[in-house]
Amino acid sequence: MAVDYIVIVVYLAGMLAMGWWGMRRAKSKSDFLVAGRRLGPAMYSGTMAAVVLGGASTIGGVGLGYQYGLSGAWLVFSIGFGLLALSVFFSARIARLKVYTVSEMLDLRYGGSAGMISGIVMWAYTLMLVVTSTIAYATIFDVLFDVPRWLAIVIGGAIVVAYSTLGGMWSITITDMVQFVVKTIGVLLILLPVAVVKAGGFSEMKAALPTSYFDPLGIGGETIFTYVLIYTFGMLIGQDIWQRVFTARTDKVARWGGTVSGVYCLVYAIGGAVIGTAAKVLYPKGLGEADEAFAQIVKDELPVGVRGLVLAAALAAVMSTSSGALIACATVANNDIWKRLRGVKPEAGAEGEHDEVKGNRLFILVLGIAAIVISIVLNNVVEALTVAYNLLVAGLLVPILGGLVWKRGTGTGALASVVVGGLTVLGLMWKYGILANEPVYYGLSASLVVYLVVSLATKPTDAAVLANWRERLAGRGAPEPDPAPVAVPQ
Repeated sequence: MAVDYIVIVVYLAGMLAMGWWGMRRAKSKSDFLVAGRRLGPAMYSGTMAAVVLGGASTIGGVGLGYQYGLSGAWLVFSIGFGLLALSVFFSARIARLKVYTVSEMLDLRYGGSAGMISGIVMWAYTLMLVVTSTIAYATIFDVLFDVPRWLAIVIGGAIVVAYSTLGGMWSITITDMVQFVVKTIGVLLILLPVAVVKAGGFSEMKAALPTSYFDPLGIGGETIFTYVLIYTFGMLIGQDIWQRVFTARTDKVARWGGTVSGVYCLVYAIGGAVIGTAAKVLYPKGLGEADEAFAQIVKDELPVGVRGLVLAAALAAVMSTSSGALIACATVANNDIWKRLRGVKPEAGAEGEHDEVKGNRLFILVLGIAAIVISIVLNNVVEALTVAYNLLVAGLLVPILGGLVWKRGTGTGALASVVVGGLTVLGLMWKYGILANEPVYYGLSASLVVYLVVSLATKPTDAAVLANWRERLAGRGAPEPDPAPVAVPQ
């Protein structure tokens, strides 16, 4: 596997080089956190697709195809649907706000009532995303180098932390664009056709497998509904996704570039499910775990060199999600939690007060190291991620979307919605189990009812707050200072 090793090492060295390049571009808070809000349509579309399609979409998507056939595409379909909905209905308004975090948006809309609590919920969610992505390195490096789990996590995590810390969003943007290209070539253009051919083509696959493998709803209606509820709605409100929206040069770039990314996700979903279905034909007696299907088919069916490229594609998928979640986690921790504890308004942070780039860089480094340590000691990452997603959807979906579409929503209603939704989902996870579907169903319902009732029962949001909100939605009001113009990526 010497050639495969060379391919991977060159790829990883390239990621670090991109981090060094990004450090030279990150001269202001805007550069470091949102790439100066300068991304054009091509760069925006590629990086958005990269951040939403991580290890769960690639390795996990193939695993679901191995278990359920074509209906295994529903997990990634749900991600694509969420990205399409965000791009078409909300991204233009989000981009015009010129904020850095979801909690800042809530502060603008409601007058600062729910920022700290929403920030804590969002921080927990993004931290778990970093952890689960970091753990995924163990699977890939085990196939490549046969190293211990802890060492694989340290190697992969250290590289992501290094380039993210150096250049912030500029580094992450450039590396994500490279990762998008590598994923497209490795997974869709190489592994997908090879897997189908090795399995004997679609006719042989249909003859060898039960008809349920080709039923679009074979995975089960309840599972599909849960995927849509968690992942589609999760795409609408996650800090890691919003922070990419903030990088768009204009609201049109955010809308149309995101739409292209959403369509790409739907294609990627089908590709992963077909690869998994082909793997079931090739390994009918079963594997240790369904998620091993991706690595197994790569290891057995691809030639030297090509195998390294496809494994680099899997590594790219994991790294793009991990780096996006890491900068989102650090941004929330610094801007929504630490600054509030110090009594500094999130938008106040004047460049003259202290080095904004230096402070955010330090948060990325510290939280990145913490994520690596947690990844080494944590075993049941599925449960940890489920808790994070349940809290995110049940606690924050209603006040965020309510603030965007309903002018009668109030800060008190938003705060009550976050608290009641969060406590309900935690209590029901204790009763039904962390992996049960009921907690998020009832938690989201409780959040909605409380938001409506409390908002209607309390004094409407101050007229001045709403006026400022409307100005920002229209793209006016408090634009941030920008550094000297630089070349604009397309």
